[in-house]
This record gives sequence, structure tokens and C-alpha cells, in this order.
Amino acid sequence: MNPGEIMRIVDSLHRDKEIPTEIVFEAIESALVTAARRYFEEEDEVVFLINRENGTISGTLNDKVIEDPQELIGRVGAQTAKQVIIQKIREAERDRSYDEFIDQVGDLVNGVIHRADGGGASVNLGGVEASLPRSEQIPGESHRPNDRVQAMIVDVQKKGSRVSVVLSRTRPQFVQQLFEQEIPEISDEVIHIRAISREAGCRTKIAVDSYDERVDCVGACVGVRGNRIKNIIDELSGERIDIVRFDEDPLQLIPNALQPAEVNEVILCQMMGRAIVLVREDQLSLAIGRRGQNVRLASKLCAWDIEIMTQTELEEQINNAIVGFSSLDNVTEDLANQLVGEGYLSYDDLSVIEPESLMEMGDMSEETALAIMEEAENRAEEAEVAAKAGTGEKDVKDKEEAAQGSQEVPTNEANSGAEVEESTESDIAPVEVAPSEEVSNELKSETERAAEEPAPEGGTGS
Repeated sequence: MNPGEIMRIVDSLHRDKEIPTEIVFEAIESALVTAARRYFEEEDEVVFLINRENGTISGTLNDKVIEDPQELIGRVGAQTAKQVIIQKIREAERDRSYDEFIDQVGDLVNGVIHRADGGGASVNLGGVEASLPRSEQIPGESHRPNDRVQAMIVDVQKKGSRVSVVLSRTRPQFVQQLFEQEIPEISDEVIHIRAISREAGCRTKIAVDSYDERVDCVGACVGVRGNRIKNIIDELSGERIDIVRFDEDPLQLIPNALQPAEVNEVILCQMMGRAIVLVREDQLSLAIGRRGQNVRLASKLCAWDIEIMTQTELEEQINNAIVGFSSLDNVTEDLANQLVGEGYLSYDDLSVIEPESLMEMGDMSEETALAIMEEAENRAEEAEVAAKAGTGEKDVKDKEEAAQGSQEVPTNEANSGAEVEESTESDIAPVEVAPSEEVSNELKSETERAAEEPAPEGGTGS
């Protein structure tokens, strides 16, 4: 390995692999030492140095200058040195890639699907192959080779001679990055994203506010005719996005987060970290959402445990709680009212109260407070067992009734035909019913209303 060859190797690796020349020189020096040790004792100290200007090699053995290092290098063979150099170069490439991507954790990247099998996908980021696990893909979406994909870097690690980069499209921060990319006011820090909650593939709630009162934060995020938000929804495979106006006051933020449901009142229970939200009966299902999704996302967005109920349900729970708590040993009616006022509405709630809080509210000892909590926990378990038993008995009863019904067979076949004829004639004959005006307005079905309307000329509509 002559000086000219060394300089060509260093220059080639520096240009092609973008590896600093110093790292290449150190790799060659290390390779030469490794190869030379085969011919010396373990305790011998061998050092090789390469001149950075002209590539000449100098060496020492136990602090004595080696007269002809080129001859020694040729004798130990270039193959061993080559293997060590390749290993060092790979490690240098790994370190360079790691330094490049570790600073991009949390950022969006664009790549091309290289391979998609077993649910997961590998993404070419230009020199580095990243992984997009199935768990980090939006439910329902599929990827094929050569498809372009946008994702967020969530993890970077060194593994052997390569770097492992993990991508995600399911994290809430991915949606936040898309908003910053699509909406200039956010990247310019005129609009600020204050909170975000997400169930990937279904729905996202994002709370925003504006530092400039002249800028409508919600309108700016939606865009003219929804063009801005549409681009984000398309990237998320049609996922629904609710943009919420942020407010420091939970009494304002919680109703905003529960939109489109209409909220009548919000009651904050500071000690429990719970917010009781009262809605009308017709708004109850809308506020809760499908499978509880709306209230669940709103709770995460506002950092409050939101419980949706009607005024009647609240009054019933309060009465039951006061009666139940008052029946516990050492719990007075006044203490029961205090507990309910702080949002404790069940034995489960009372069993997890902080002992210090209960001691302060009831002016009692720690021993008494712990006894009350233990009794509340026991009653909660008894209620749960009773509820399960009741459900089991109801299921058995329903099955028995169904079995009995299936065994009933009509016996008077001779009269059955006549009965059918009579019933058929009676069914054909119109039966006039004159309901009261109130019943007519409240309970009349769509079919009855349609029957009362005059038939359109030329036949019935479809």
C-alpha cells in the first residue's frame, strides 16, 4: 500500500461516502496495526501513522522506529487490513447517518416504499432504509412498492454496522406536523397548537388559538372552502378532524371540545379532576359519540375526566351517593354532602380518595379515614358482583323464554284457515283512529303522517 494509493482511497471515500478524511486516515492506521499484531507478541506496542499531506507511512515498535514500514505492511498482507478498513468505514457511515437522523426525530420525512410485507413496510429515505411498522400505520391504509409516503421519525438507534430509523403515521404529533406544513400562520407562530388528541384512522381533535386577535385561528386552519384542511384529511386517509378554539378557562374549553354537541352546563370537581357536563336528552348520544369516542378525545384534549349526563341523571346520582355515603360508619350527612360536592358520586370514587383529603374534610384521624375507604371499596366490589349476577340471571331468563316460545305450536288447524280469512278481511278494512292533538304531535310515526298527506297527482312518489 503505497502513499499514492492511500491518498486515492481517502479522497474516493470522502467524495463518494461523504466520510471526513480524518476518519478514513484513522481507519487505515487502525487496520495496519491490527494486521501487524499477528507477527508480534501481545505485549508489543505497535503504532502506525500516515502523513495527511502525502500519504507516507511511519511506524514504531515498542517506541523504536520501524526502518521499513512498507515492507512490514506488505508482509502481513493487505487482506486483513482491507477487512478492518471496510468495517471501520461501515461504522463511520453508520455514525454519519445516525448524526443526520437523530436531529430529525419528530420531523416529517418523505420516502418511497421499498418493500411491504407482513403488515410492515420498509421506506427508502435516500441512502437509509427506515421501517414503518404495522402498529405505526393508520388502520385501514395499505402500501405498495414504489408508493410515496410521508411519515414522522420517532426513533433512531445504532444496530451493529447500520442505523435503525422507525417511522410513524399514527402519533398525534404527525397531525401537528401536517398542520405546520400546510398552514403558514402556524409555522410563522401567529397561530399556536395548544393541545391535540387522536385516535388514528377515526378522529382527531386539535385545539388552537391566535396571538393576533385579527386572525381567526379556526378559519385559518380550515382555509377557503376547506382547501387547507382537505389536504390534511387526504393525507390521513379521510380521518375526521375537529378544530377547537382553545381557552384557558375549562368552562369554555370543554364545551368547545365536545362540539358539535350542545352543552348546558359544566361542573368542575377540582379534587377529582373531573368535569360533569350536563346536556339535554337529545344531545346525550352526540356528546358521548360512537363508542364514547367524542368524550374520550375531549377528555384527553382538555386534560379533564369528562362525564356526560343529563340533569335528571345527575340528581339521581347525587341522591344515591348521599344516601350511600351516609350509611357508612363515621360518615355524617354533612360529610356526605361535602364529598358529593367535590365530585365523589360512587363507592369506587370514595375508595380512591386521598386519605389526607378525607381527614381534612371530616376532621378525623387517619385510621378512621382508611376504615371508611376500605368499607367503600368492599361495597363497590359487592355492587359489581351483584351487577354481574343480575346480568347472568337476565341472560338465562331470556334464553328460557326464547326456548319456550319456539316450542309453542298452533293446534286448531281446522279453524286456522277461517281465522286467517277473517283477519285478512279485517286487515284490509281501514281502521280510523282519532288521537288527541298532543299525542298526534309527539308520537305520530312517519307512516301515519305520510298517510294523512294527500297523494300527489299522477301516482305516488318513490
